[in-house]
Amino acid sequence: MNLNLFLSVLRARWSVFALVLGLTVLAAVAVSLLLPKTYRATASLLLDYKNEQSMSNALHPLLQPHERLSHMQTQVDIITSEKVARKVVRDLKLPVVPALRADFEKHADGKGSIEDWLVAALLDKLKVDTTQSNVINVSYLAGDPRFSAQVANAFAKAYIDTMIELRVNPTRQAAAWFDEQLKSLRTSLEDAQARLTKYHRKKGIVSADERLDVENARLGELSTQAVRTQDQTIDWKSRGQQAHELLRRGGTLDELPEVIANPHIQKLRSDLLQGEAKLQELATQYGANYPQYQRLLSENRSLREKIDAEMRKILSGLEMSARQSGQREAELKNAMTAQRSRLLDLKEDRDELMVLTRNVESAQRAYDTALQRGVINQVESHASQANVTVLNPAAVPARPYRPRVALNIVLSVAVGTMLGVGIVILMEMLERRVRRREDLDNAGDTPLLGVLNAWQPDERSRYGHGARRALPSPG
Repeated sequence: MNLNLFLSVLRARWSVFALVLGLTVLAAVAVSLLLPKTYRATASLLLDYKNEQSMSNALHPLLQPHERLSHMQTQVDIITSEKVARKVVRDLKLPVVPALRADFEKHADGKGSIEDWLVAALLDKLKVDTTQSNVINVSYLAGDPRFSAQVANAFAKAYIDTMIELRVNPTRQAAAWFDEQLKSLRTSLEDAQARLTKYHRKKGIVSADERLDVENARLGELSTQAVRTQDQTIDWKSRGQQAHELLRRGGTLDELPEVIANPHIQKLRSDLLQGEAKLQELATQYGANYPQYQRLLSENRSLREKIDAEMRKILSGLEMSARQSGQREAELKNAMTAQRSRLLDLKEDRDELMVLTRNVESAQRAYDTALQRGVINQVESHASQANVTVLNPAAVPARPYRPRVALNIVLSVAVGTMLGVGIVILMEMLERRVRRREDLDNAGDTPLLGVLNAWQPDERSRYGHGARRALPSPG
């Protein structure tokens, strides 16, 4: 069926199409007017991810998209929960409303509680919508416009109260738990501090690091002195060995560097040389028996003895210095050993002190952390606001939400049009009529004698009224 045929069929059966369309529209209007009116009231809630009354800032203001969607869905689930619905029932005191009690007895047959029935009825007519923003729309459908607004606002209030309750109750329990833990942690901290103080008094420690630094410096000084004394001992022993080796080879002590460098011996030698020269002069002039010669001879002999004594003193001094240096070296080594032992003891004391100090610090950190968490929970347990505010409270709707008469009429026109067209096509299929030449061509063996053209206005004046012109068939 082409468009021309469809239009010709529709024009021929226009009355049927108009009747079906009219009946459909009238039925839609009648049903729309007979249906009970339902009113929809909507309250808008604004969610703020930043909680101003929270010290922990559990929610970050910049959430990921999937986190925001999850959070919004959680809020929707809370609004549509039985806990919030029960709070609405109790806040509005719905169980004592006679009309609602009568509906309960009529529909529930006395089974169950009226509160459970009201909760199910409220949730059945509640609708919660979310958008791309942080706004949640809470809508309620009811036959009474005032009741729909009351229930929508009651759901908004119950949701905010529930959010505060869900936030405050856990923090109160946590605050009480932290109070108990703080007592135990405070006791542990006091015990650790007492053990540390007792250890300080026992060891006489004022500053462990300062004391250890002093002892380390003392050990370093002893080590320096020991090295220096060891070098001196080696030097003194070397000089003594050189002196004995010189005497063993048959030499004299005059050749010793210490003797040569001794100014007193050199002075005595100078005096002896002068005496020897003068003695030789007296021997030449007066002879050996001359009294002055004998006296000078005795003085030279005494000088020689003094020189020998001084040289022996030098040799004895070398040996004595070597022995004293060796003794000093041994004493320094013993002192170093004792100092090392003292340092080891101090390090052990410091290690034990560090353990006690770490115990105190650990106990202090645990106490401070618990105290901070306890203070946060204590403060947040007295929170009176949630991070949700009523953006737009529900107003009493002036027009019913259902039925939508205008929309139903538009839909009935569309449905009536499709239904009328369908009935016209069905009637045409059941009772086919010839409306064009093509219909005869498609009729099979039906002979075609001629085609009568449509009436033309110029032919009316030529042939008169009622005249038609027959044209031969193209075949």
